[in-house]
Amino acid sequence: AWRVVAAWLAGGALFLASIRGWAVAALMLSPQRGVSYGTRLLVDGMRTVPFLLRAYLVYYGLPLIGVRFGSWSSGLSALVIYHTAYVAEIVRGAWLNLSRDQIEAGKAYGFAGFRLFWRIILPQLFYASAPVIGNQAVQIVKDTAFLMIITVPELTFVASSVQATYFVPFASFIAAMLLYWVVTLAIEAIVRSVEAAADMRRAA
Repeated sequence: AWRVVAAWLAGGALFLASIRGWAVAALMLSPQRGVSYGTRLLVDGMRTVPFLLRAYLVYYGLPLIGVRFGSWSSGLSALVIYHTAYVAEIVRGAWLNLSRDQIEAGKAYGFAGFRLFWRIILPQLFYASAPVIGNQAVQIVKDTAFLMIITVPELTFVASSVQATYFVPFASFIAAMLLYWVVTLAIEAIVRSVEAAADMRRAA
């Protein structure tokens, strides 16, 4: 069960933070100064609060104003809110560093508006930001360990429970470290495959 919880938390947080991060990045790049400036202030504020404090605020603070989540929902919400800000910064940086040549070439071939974004800009953004978002995925996996403080039964929580029950701290936490390492290696393999696809696309 703990493996399912950890996988759902990390995968769900990455998926939702990625979607929200792309939307927030678009607001940060808005030509309207009020929108872009306000969004950047919000993103900076989200990034300055440590994740552990964010999890505490969601789980213990929101009930004070009548908003109640279970431990699983609180953990997922804290992960999504926290990592949305980082994904937004990653996408914004990739967007600002896009080559203008392909965009101008796309316009010359008649692409405009949504078609220009979907066919020309989005693929470049994906390949440019995917490796860094992959690193962020590793950080999400590691941040799930903090959720033991709000009783989410993820990997570190289980290792701690095993240690408390059977008094085998070395074995339980070494096993947890190895499992985190395996997950990280899997994410890195996916990132390398995306980078290889990007290199093939540039060479084509």
